[in-house]
Amino acid sequence: MSKNPLFDEMNERSLEVFRRVVEGYLETGAPVGSRTLTRSMSEKVSAATIRNVMQDLEFLGLLGSPHISAGRVPTQSGLRLFVDGLLEVSSPNNDDRSKIEETLGTNESDVGTLLDRVGSALSGVTHGASLVLTPKHEAPIRHVEFVSLGPDRALVVLVFGDGHVENRIFTPPPGQTPSSMREAANFLNSIVEGHTLSELGRVIQREIASRRQEIDTLARDLVESGAAVWTNEGEPTERLIVRGRGNLLSSDESGEDLERIRALFDDLERKRDIAEFLELTEGGEGVRIFIGSENKLFSLSGSSLVVSPYMNADRKIIGAVGVIGPTRLNYGRVVPIVDYTAQLIGRMLSDRS
Repeated sequence: MSKNPLFDEMNERSLEVFRRVVEGYLETGAPVGSRTLTRSMSEKVSAATIRNVMQDLEFLGLLGSPHISAGRVPTQSGLRLFVDGLLEVSSPNNDDRSKIEETLGTNESDVGTLLDRVGSALSGVTHGASLVLTPKHEAPIRHVEFVSLGPDRALVVLVFGDGHVENRIFTPPPGQTPSSMREAANFLNSIVEGHTLSELGRVIQREIASRRQEIDTLARDLVESGAAVWTNEGEPTERLIVRGRGNLLSSDESGEDLERIRALFDDLERKRDIAEFLELTEGGEGVRIFIGSENKLFSLSGSSLVVSPYMNADRKIIGAVGVIGPTRLNYGRVVPIVDYTAQLIGRMLSDRS
């Protein structure tokens, strides 16, 4: 149990009332009333006694009453206290594990496609929206090539030292010619060897500044626009895969809830702060839970996020996987599923490397 000092303010009866209110709310999404609790308490107590306990818990900031004469619901502080100190977590059941494992049991060579399938399975199993931050390919680059696909479309081919090849379509600056594309590719191939994608942006800017006279304006513009694609700045090669948005909608949502969900959808559509999503996992292994406004990425929507990093064979964090949903998530079920999925992805990527 957590060492939160609020537990010192609670006796066995108030602790049981608090736990049953939270569990009832997480199960139904509805306020829990005193009469309901009289039927489930371990000792026989009156509804009036339970109401008094609820008032004390409300004074501590752990419960709230959405309407006059209604039952109680946990506050954000109450949910945090429950998750940190009372949440019972078990292993994922066999059915949930097999649904996740099936997505990785194929011969699909593209990691992004595999992780897309994992995200779809994760959203299906948890009934929330899944978020998967895919790893950057960090092997050194061996060769770069530009291919014109039309006046406003071009392909950049990246060949890595480990044999991995990536093709990315982007919109080149206007006026590009076959000769400017060759010049841009030649310039890049003279500097890329031994550098990873993460390093390449800084190297390009430094080399362009020092060798400005060696490369004409068209080729320089192409190099810089290509670099934006490699670092995924607004292009369709986003590293954050979002699946299962529809799971966040239900027929009984209130108007206020729907507005929060729309705000969440807007955040997910823009896929902002991808780097910050990975920062949420700082602190090493293990699942982290962000409830409501604690979740700095999606705080306006009042949602909860359960997220875990996954690691490569060198125990380096290279990505993250998570589930986002309403604050009344079934934390006891979602937490072990997210943890299991992160470990499974890490093992899969380690085996491939």
